[in-house]
Amino acid sequence: MSNKNKTGRSIDQLANDKLTSLNINAGIVKPEGISDDKLDIFISKKKRKIDLEDFLTGILNGDRVILGRALTLIESKKKEDNDLSKKIINRCLPYSGKSIRIGITGIPGVGKSTFIETFGLYLLEQKKKVAVMAVDPSSNLSGGSLMGDKTRMDKLSSKNDVFIRPSATSGFLGGVNRATREAIILCEAAGYDIILVETVGVGQSEVLVHSMVDFFLLLQIAGAGDELQGIKKGIMEMADAIAVSKSDGDNVIKADLCKQELENATHYSLNFDPDWQVPVIAISSYENKGIDELWKIIIKHHSIMNSNGKFQNKRKYQLEQWLKTTITQTLENIFYNSTEVQQVLSSVKKDVIESKISPIAAAEKLINILTKDTI
Repeated sequence: MSNKNKTGRSIDQLANDKLTSLNINAGIVKPEGISDDKLDIFISKKKRKIDLEDFLTGILNGDRVILGRALTLIESKKKEDNDLSKKIINRCLPYSGKSIRIGITGIPGVGKSTFIETFGLYLLEQKKKVAVMAVDPSSNLSGGSLMGDKTRMDKLSSKNDVFIRPSATSGFLGGVNRATREAIILCEAAGYDIILVETVGVGQSEVLVHSMVDFFLLLQIAGAGDELQGIKKGIMEMADAIAVSKSDGDNVIKADLCKQELENATHYSLNFDPDWQVPVIAISSYENKGIDELWKIIIKHHSIMNSNGKFQNKRKYQLEQWLKTTITQTLENIFYNSTEVQQVLSSVKKDVIESKISPIAAAEKLINILTKDTI
């Protein structure tokens, strides 16, 4: 009687196959240079519950794991997380304010992420610690990030003196996450010298970004059909500098022409500050062209604004705007968390949809319910 099955393999061979299929794979190999002690510490930080003092100590010591957890806490909508995050922010405030906050905007495809990686690597060479608030547009279904900016800055994200926080906008106006201001405070407390805020490039609502940074950089690209207008005239008027990106290869001539047209436009229309004429430069993130020139422009701007007192006034304005948006967000949270409002909200929405009541009257009705509930 043959000891082989229909496949022609012997019983012993099949037994060996089964044993082989039950073998346990080795798994992911631990990266070189990371000791078991460091790995254990990293895992414990990610898992264990930490209190206010742990957060404060970790942030002030520049611990990126603790900083990341603190920012996650700030973005949380849970009441207990919000209570703790407020305490963390208040404790970090005295250690903040010493960085240069740079907003970076431009239409999708202009090369914001590529520029930030190149610029960030350059800043590291200047012995600066760099934090990047890389804000992605959100999925309407999940609320999560669509583009994953951190994955597109692999060289920069691997450096020790860099902290990159990709966050979804969650539908918040202005192309930034609603916790971006708080994130800036915590990153400054952690010792980061330069804070880069990358925005989605959604249009006129970029005014919100302008209200939280010291220097506002508009990236332009040749051939986008907007050379004379910028993205929108309002955004162009907010810019402290304009950089024509992708000035390399076959695109150099187009980039130079775009630069000249923008220079003419800024000369006649962007003279709002007698102390600062908006410069226009051509840059290439791939060739490192113009990156050092741009940094000199930012330093010059910072020096001038410091000497004439406008830097301090801008920081006061940033705090005022932070207060304004926080009031709006807080009232919104109170509104939607009100038990009385929740009980009637669906029926009021239905009445609006069926044109039984106008949205204006419906809003007034709901707000009246809220004020009776809260006052």
